Amino acid sequence: MNITKIEKQENNFVQLSLEIEAEHASQEYNKACRRLGGQVAIPGFRRGKAPRAVIEKYVGVEKIKRDALDRLLPHVFADALSENDFDIASEPVIESFQYELGKPLNVEVKLELKPEVTLPDYKSLTIDLVKFELPPNADENELKALAERYSTLVPVIDKSVEIDNIVVIDYNGTIDDEPIRGGSAKNYQLDLSNNNFLKEFTEQLVGKNLGEEFVIKVNFPEDYYDPNLAGKKAEFVVKINEIKAKIIPELNDELAKKVGNFNNIEELRNDIKEYLKKSEENENDSRLHKAIIDRLVDESKVEIPDSMINKEARILMEEVQQRLKQQNISWEDVLDKQGHEKIWANLRAEAYKRVKTSLVISALIKAENIELTNEDFMSRIEEIAKVYKTDEKDVLKQIASNSGVAQYMSQQIVSNKVLNKLSEYLEINYIEEKEEQTQE
Repeated sequence: MNITKIEKQENNFVQLSLEIEAEHASQEYNKACRRLGGQVAIPGFRRGKAPRAVIEKYVGVEKIKRDALDRLLPHVFADALSENDFDIASEPVIESFQYELGKPLNVEVKLELKPEVTLPDYKSLTIDLVKFELPPNADENELKALAERYSTLVPVIDKSVEIDNIVVIDYNGTIDDEPIRGGSAKNYQLDLSNNNFLKEFTEQLVGKNLGEEFVIKVNFPEDYYDPNLAGKKAEFVVKINEIKAKIIPELNDELAKKVGNFNNIEELRNDIKEYLKKSEENENDSRLHKAIIDRLVDESKVEIPDSMINKEARILMEEVQQRLKQQNISWEDVLDKQGHEKIWANLRAEAYKRVKTSLVISALIKAENIELTNEDFMSRIEEIAKVYKTDEKDVLKQIASNSGVAQYMSQQIVSNKVLNKLSEYLEINYIEEKEEQTQE
């Protein structure tokens, strides 16, 4: 493959003229011919055994050339990008090609390059950071929460509902006498002290009795996630079918043995302390990385083309639509309530942040000469295997079956490497968290 011309254009575009050797182009054409010939039934021939001239007649020469190009060009583009250190913002666009067998294959390609980032003098920056610290009794609270997860339930017959009970209820919700979509259920088990229902709903269950049927009135918040319910008044007809009390086990050696491979409660306590210490370290690492990135993104300069922002905004929109679908919320209803222009503007603003952050991290990786090593990758595989308590080979098989996961994981590793390196020589100024002042 030879690059016969490189022409820089406006807005970070580059025009490439590529020439591929005639022999190479002919080989790919013959492979494509055999490949497509094996996919069609040609009268008088076994599948895949027809001569090239017959396959060309049935399949079409242009279709064969297109198939050959689809297989050939990704490798050619990869070589061209590597040789010229092009960092592209989107997939190369084939503008034209001349493909005659026996002659060199000529291809005209248009590339959109990522814009150049001007980084600040980041090595002299001071980063202000609020350090995260667990409360002194965090380990005891965690131990109590763990004990609660091993609690047993006993039926309550002679008492009314209390805030720490679990109830089994039927409920049927309406707004202006119209049923709420997804607002009814039979024999629904609800933990009053741990749920995602409206607090106004659960509070009205307290004091009710077994078998009692009643009406609960609630006001959905203006910022409720479902626009069909936001700001509206609703009524729920509710019946108490069961009341259950939680019996929480004592914090003793018996609980420790039930939880895991612990001989006594002290071993369990120590394990929890170690876990919380690691969690605290991870939280502070995460805060530090975010503070570094936020500061560098804010102070870096880059002209981002609309094409990159719009592309990322469309990806964001698909993510939002998928989340709404999982919550049984209509995308069209959201558009009607908030307006397409407002939603698109918000998506573009978020997309700009994402794109700029990605560009700044890439520039830092290049400036610090950070590379992904096999040791880095395998270390991450080992961590994942430990978390999911599985074999490293199984993790590798899963990743090998999805190139997107492998690419994402590789990007994460190099990003963390550069941020860890920056945190070593940047000046970190730990500050007290500002308390909110209340007016009397």
